[in-house]
Amino acid sequence: MNQLVAAEDLLTEAERLRVREAITAAEKRTSGEIRVHLEDHIEDEVLDHAAFIFEELGMHRTRDRNGVLIYLSVGDRKLAVIGDDAIDQRVPENFWNDVLGILKLHLAAGRAAEGLEEAVHMVGEKLGAHFPLKADDRDELPNDVSFGRR
Repeated sequence: MNQLVAAEDLLTEAERLRVREAITAAEKRTSGEIRVHLEDHIEDEVLDHAAFIFEELGMHRTRDRNGVLIYLSVGDRKLAVIGDDAIDQRVPENFWNDVLGILKLHLAAGRAAEGLEEAVHMVGEKLGAHFPLKADDRDELPNDVSFGRR
């Protein structure tokens, strides 16, 4: 498959900062953790690979098991949103698909940063509703957009 853009070229530095700020703002209302991860290409099925990345990023180690990964394989145009056990059990059945739908609309229109920001906002709202910020909360995972297998 031809890659139109490399994962690291999808967002400008300013757009990466906007996504990071969206994550930071969302996490100020919840004990949950949100990560955005971009890769160029994958060989695996997208949900399987996103689950692998979820563990590789240590998202399964959060105190309340309420981390959410927004994953994009940019060259393949494959997307996934994965929530850890605690949040996955609380969101409506089609919630992750709703987040993906919004993200796909923005990506198709060439608005990757806006799509990621809106996806983060949607996830943050659900996390906040089910896992409000605790007095002893700490930011357990980095808020930066991550790339590749790191």
